[in-house]
Amino acid sequence: MNNKKSELLSHQELGTRFDLFSFHEIAPGAPFWHPKGMVIFKELEKMIREALDKQDYQEISTPIMIRKDLFEKSGHFEFYKELMFTLKVDNQTFVLKPMNCPESAIIYSSRIRSWRDLPLRFSEIGRLHRKELSGVLNGLFRVRQITMDDAHIYVRADQLLDEINNLIALINSFYKIFDFKTSYHLATRPDKALGDKKLWDQAEEALAKALNKNKIQYQIQPKEGAFYGPKIEIQVKDSLGRSWQLGTIQVDFNMANRFNLNFINQQGKKENSVVIHRAVFGSFERFIGILVENYQGAFPTWLSPVQVKILNLTDKHEKYALEIAAELIALGIRVEINNANETIGKRIREAELLKIPYTLVVGSKEEKAGTVAIRMRGKGDLGSQSFDEFKDRIIQEIKNKS
Repeated sequence: MNNKKSELLSHQELGTRFDLFSFHEIAPGAPFWHPKGMVIFKELEKMIREALDKQDYQEISTPIMIRKDLFEKSGHFEFYKELMFTLKVDNQTFVLKPMNCPESAIIYSSRIRSWRDLPLRFSEIGRLHRKELSGVLNGLFRVRQITMDDAHIYVRADQLLDEINNLIALINSFYKIFDFKTSYHLATRPDKALGDKKLWDQAEEALAKALNKNKIQYQIQPKEGAFYGPKIEIQVKDSLGRSWQLGTIQVDFNMANRFNLNFINQQGKKENSVVIHRAVFGSFERFIGILVENYQGAFPTWLSPVQVKILNLTDKHEKYALEIAAELIALGIRVEINNANETIGKRIREAELLKIPYTLVVGSKEEKAGTVAIRMRGKGDLGSQSFDEFKDRIIQEIKNKS
C-alpha cells in the first residue's frame, strides 16, 4: 500500500500532465486555469447551482473591492487584518474582499424583511483574496486567490435546527458522489470572540443537536470556532490519507447585532435573525486539488475534460469521424478528434495515457454499418456498437454521474 501511495503524482504534476492549470511567479498563490481545468471548475459550479436552485437559494454577487469600513463594522478587520490586501484609492483605504459575509448582510438589510420571508438563502460563488505567507502556499491546497461556494442563510430561531439538518444532508449528498471519507468536528468559542457567551452556548447547542439527530459521530475542537460563532467542520481524506477541511456550517448570532439584520415578527415587532454561514466545497481550488490527486487524472466521465476521443483509421474516414463528433457535441458531450498521420495503435495509446473515458475507432466497416468500435478506459476493447446505442450509454452515464 505504501508503495502504491508513493507512486501517486501530486496535483501540481497532474495539472501539468493533463493541461489543467499552472502556477507562475507573476501571480504567486493564484492558479492559471487552462481550458481543460475550467471544464472541471464549471462542472462543479453547474452541479452546485442546480442543487441550490432546487432548495430555493437566491444567487447574489458582491463587489471585490470594498472600503475598509465594512470589515471594521463586521469585526473582521480586528481579527483578520494581517490576511487582508489593502490599497489606497482617492485617499480611502479599500480591501480586496477576503470573505463574503459582510457583503451579504448589506443585501439583506437593503429592505425590510418579514417573518414570512425566512429562511432567506443567499448563495455566492465569489473570488476572495487572502494575504497568505509565501512559505505556506501549496499548489491548489493553499492559495491567495480563493473561489468560495459561499452561502448565508437568514433564519428565525425556530427554523435553525431544520436548516442545519438540511445543510448536513446537502453536504453529505455531494461528498457521496466523490466517495469521500468524512469526519465531523464541532469547533467551539475561541478566547477572542465577539458577543454574549449565552448566544454562543445557544449556537453550539444547536449544532451539537443537529449532529446528534443525524447520528453523526464528531469530535470537539475546543476554541477553534470563528470569532463570530461556532461551526461544524467537515474534513475529508485524500488519496494519501491526509485530512483537509472542506465544508463548514457556522451559526452566527452576532452579525445581526452589528448590521441590524432583523425581520418583522408575527407580533409586528423587530426581531433579530440568525445567520448561518455555510460552504460545501469550501474552496473550489482545494476541492479540485483533492479530486485531481484522488483520480490521478482518470476522472469519471461526467467530470472528464474530454469525454470521447475519436480516431479515424484513414483520411477517407475523417468525414464520418467529423459527423459523429458533431452529433455528440450537439448533445453536450466533450469530444476531440485525433486524425494525426500516425498509426492507430499509437493514437490509441495516447488516448489511454490521457485517461480519456471512451475512445471510438471508425473505419469503412463502422461507417457502412453506422457503428463505432469502442474502447473504454480500464476495460479496453468493448467491440462494435451502433452509434445510437453508444450515445444512449454515455448520456446515461453522465446523467447518473457514474
